[in-house]
Formats: sequence, C-alpha cells, structure tokens
Amino acid sequence: MTAESDNIRLIKKYPNRRLYDTQESCYITLDEVRQMVIQNAPFKVIDQKTGEDLTRSILLQIILEQENAGDPLFNSDVLSQFIRNYSDTSRDNFSSFLQASMQMFAEQQASLVDQLDKALEGSPFDLWTKMSKQNMDHFQKLQRNFFNASQTEKNGK
Repeated sequence: MTAESDNIRLIKKYPNRRLYDTQESCYITLDEVRQMVIQNAPFKVIDQKTGEDLTRSILLQIILEQENAGDPLFNSDVLSQFIRNYSDTSRDNFSSFLQASMQMFAEQQASLVDQLDKALEGSPFDLWTKMSKQNMDHFQKLQRNFFNASQTEKNGK
C-alpha cells in the first residue's frame, strides 16, 4: 500500500536534509510540516534513498525546535521522567497513559470548541468569524494556485 493511495501526503527527505513534498512538487520547511500537523493533514516522511520511514524523527525534530524557540512546554523534571520511563519496566504503561491522556485532552478541547460555537451561533462575532474563515480559505486557494502556476512555469522553462 502506498502513501498516495491512502491520501497520505508523501514527503521525501534528501541527503542534503531538504524535505520535498511530492503532492505539491516543491521543497518545504519543517515549519510547513508543523503546519500540516496543526491542520491534522496526514503525511509520511521517508528517506529518499532508503525509503525508511522518518516521520517520527521529523516530528521529534519539530518538537525540539518548538522547545528551543521560546517558552518550553516540558520542564527538566518532565523530560527526566520521560527518560526514566524509557528504561523502566513501566514503559508500555507510561506510553498507554500518555496516549489516553492526549486523547482525553483532545476530546475535551473539541467539546469546549463545540460549546463555544453553539454559544456564539448567530451572534455578530460568529458572522465575523465565518466571513474571516471564508476570506482566508479563498486567499489560501489563490496562493496555492499562484505557487502551483509559478512552479509549473519554472519547470516548463
């Protein structure tokens, strides 16, 4: 089964450390991969030479950059606990706990957003938000079309 057949965006990592988005036919940055994660867009990063799946490695690299960029999410105590659980017999339990916690947090966050949407429905703020989203969607579509056209023109020359 290939990544394309699953509608998973395939990103190839080249020996020069550059990332190539096969769907958009262009090189992308780690920040653009981070945006794909935020948008919940499915993707897979593979080594261009070996075909090895590098997705986890890229995600860890993004986390490391985020941690170094400003106010870190993980303090030293939390990171130390992670390290201890890697070598501990409780590794599987710790992993299950983290997954369940993250799932619960995501569900609670989605529930809160849904409740806020219902509370604001029909209000002037709701109308403004919907118009802003529609404008942003149109802008992003125009931007994609522009970049795709310029890439096609560049490849055609």
